[in-house]
Amino acid sequence: MILYHSKNTRSVGTLVLLEELGAKYELKRLDIRAGENRTPEYLAVNPMGKVPALEHNGTIITEQVAIYIYLADLFPEAKMAPLIGDSLRGSYLRWMAFYGSCFEPAVVDRSLKRDAGPVSMSPYGSFDLMLNTLLGQLKAGPWLLGEKLTALDVLYGGALGWMTKFELVPSSAIVKGYVERFNERPAVKRVQSMDA
Repeated sequence: MILYHSKNTRSVGTLVLLEELGAKYELKRLDIRAGENRTPEYLAVNPMGKVPALEHNGTIITEQVAIYIYLADLFPEAKMAPLIGDSLRGSYLRWMAFYGSCFEPAVVDRSLKRDAGPVSMSPYGSFDLMLNTLLGQLKAGPWLLGEKLTALDVLYGGALGWMTKFELVPSSAIVKGYVERFNERPAVKRVQSMDA
């Protein structure tokens, strides 16, 4: 298994997830500032030139949420995803999809100072609606699905850490506590050391 990675990007979370899973992997570092993600070699891996990209058994998986679902299901013994048939599986998939279809688009629009557009055309309604929906789920805590950390928390924990740091998402007590719990994870600390 190969992870194409660049520090300070979305691939950091995938690296944390691999560490949480106890997976064996090869790390191929790319220097995005030097344009290594735009070389013909890397564009053959991911024509979008983005990281993360994961190569496993001859298959390339791109798109952050797809990689998280793939990896968590590939290592069921790590219990980072509810299995099919588990009553939490639907909620797990809902919040995975919410990340790419609501959370990130709302944050990007807000950071670029773009209007969401009419509610009937916006995938997330409004930034406040998106954030309040997420906060409502986080409130039950300590993790998104309750007592057990899942791949969802690796996805949202890292993202909320970055987004509150750059004031793209307000740092409420709920968000702050969630990010602090996530940052205390040994896997997070290992990846921070690796990227330092």
